[in-house]
Amino acid sequence: MNIKIVCVGKLKESYLRDAQKEYLKRLSRFCKVEIIEVDEEKAPETAKASQEKKVRQKEAERIVKAFGKNTTTIALALDGKEMDSVEFSREMQGLMTGGKSDLSFIIGSSTGLDESITKNADYKFCLSKLTFPHQLARIILLEQIYRAYKIINNEVYHK
Repeated sequence: MNIKIVCVGKLKESYLRDAQKEYLKRLSRFCKVEIIEVDEEKAPETAKASQEKKVRQKEAERIVKAFGKNTTTIALALDGKEMDSVEFSREMQGLMTGGKSDLSFIIGSSTGLDESITKNADYKFCLSKLTFPHQLARIILLEQIYRAYKIINNEVYHK
């Protein structure tokens, strides 16, 4: 399976880059994972809703170019399906056995994802109802993908 994680923005902190590197190394025995970073549009701290919408639209254009056409898209969104790790592993396994060889997870910026991305995604997934910085969400997603592969392969993983 080929997995792309399309992220708005770059990892700024070295500890997050280290965590990403570690999970990519762990995942390499199960699948190919590509991290694609698209530029984050700058928005003022006190941006109005209309300004944030424009920011999301510009980021959406970059996101669509990044993941291509022949992929199953999974948008991380607060209104997406919430699952525990076992359910997530079953969903991943179902996609794999259903012939889906390319998955693209999409993580928006701090302003979220544009409606055009979430409406056109094949699936919407909610990591948690808690709010995480989008950079940390990337690490949590990588960990959950790794955990899913461990579960799928009946390997022990800390519960």
